[in-house]
Amino acid sequence: MKVLVVGSGGREHALVWKLGQSAKVQDIFVAPGNAGTAVSAQNISISDSDIDELLNFAQEKRIDLAVVGPEVPLALGIVDAFQAAGLLIFGPTQAAAQLEASKAFAKQFMHERGIPTAVSQTFTDYEMAVGSRHALTLPGGVVVKASGLAAGKGVVVCDDAAQAEAALREMLLEGAFGAAGSEVVIEERLSGPELSLLVLTDGKTAVPLAPARDHKRAYDHDQGPNTGGMGAFAPPPDVDEALIEQIMQTIVQPTIDGMAALGTPYVGVLYAGLMLTADGPKVIEFNCRFGDPETQVVLPLLESDLVELMLACVNGRLTPDMVKIHPGACATVVMAAPGYPASYPKGLPITGLDALPEDIMVFQAGTTSQDDQLVTSGGRVLAVTARGENLETAVARAYNGVDHIHFENAHYRKDIGRQA
Repeated sequence: MKVLVVGSGGREHALVWKLGQSAKVQDIFVAPGNAGTAVSAQNISISDSDIDELLNFAQEKRIDLAVVGPEVPLALGIVDAFQAAGLLIFGPTQAAAQLEASKAFAKQFMHERGIPTAVSQTFTDYEMAVGSRHALTLPGGVVVKASGLAAGKGVVVCDDAAQAEAALREMLLEGAFGAAGSEVVIEERLSGPELSLLVLTDGKTAVPLAPARDHKRAYDHDQGPNTGGMGAFAPPPDVDEALIEQIMQTIVQPTIDGMAALGTPYVGVLYAGLMLTADGPKVIEFNCRFGDPETQVVLPLLESDLVELMLACVNGRLTPDMVKIHPGACATVVMAAPGYPASYPKGLPITGLDALPEDIMVFQAGTTSQDDQLVTSGGRVLAVTARGENLETAVARAYNGVDHIHFENAHYRKDIGRQA
């Protein structure tokens, strides 16, 4: 088979790594890819949002399966375009991807279907939003979210009404997130441990992968600004099979059934970002693709052939027994450029990857090659990953890998998985 992976980050490198293990796969192309994907696949200089060029390439190369990494091409309708051309592609249609592309749509959908989530209201007008004192003064504070896609940055956690008003002003009046922030969701601030559950689905059947927990804040002890994720581990020790089954019955399956009832069946991977509250699991958000950096710990724990699973989803024949998970645990530590998530330098030379212990996996994200030298090109640069018979071992191995790698003023959290 010829496989096309769309995207350029650490998630896509992990997908390439796992897809390449399948005996069915002959060639993997990545558009646009990074320096890591270039080692085991062929990078193609096409933007992940250029749907026409991606389709042209897939037709020209007779791609057997396309796999979409990031959210933007899904929201732009890449799946619809490929399906119309008779090509197999793993991911939800544009209509189904509204679960991530529009938080307003997702909240209304969940409220109508009785899916547990935070109480919320949606606004497009600043004066109406700040005039709704009930929305701004929910017990425990509120969260203000840009409804559209904002690259993981359109969420502001507010302790009081003044902070909420400032966030609303920034989004609705100052246009901080462009069109993504022209509609906002104000919701109650949930509390409890977070959980990421990625499930594969063919539009009817949904099967969970290993549960994971990521670390969003930039600094140790969950301090500092939110980021795209500074590390993750799987599975969390406080999550058992009974809890997973509860989430599947009360959240995941009703979501899959509800999307089918709307005439927009959801096929692909559904990422449920959850809060384990005192009242049970509740949805913080849905993502319509593999999470980053959760993918970097979930896929190493997946024993099954990922290509077989994706084909089963696309062809409507997924069954629970097809998904097999390795025992043990996995942890990943993100090494970021100095200054991330604010402004950061690029072009910093990276060394040490050639001297890593055999039990370390490194998924490259913000990297490129200059004059045969690996250098940084993004905020999140590397995801240093390791498996172990338990979480403590996996975390220790991952940090051992970090100790071998160097670039100027590399920034990483020292407490990934430690609280567990």
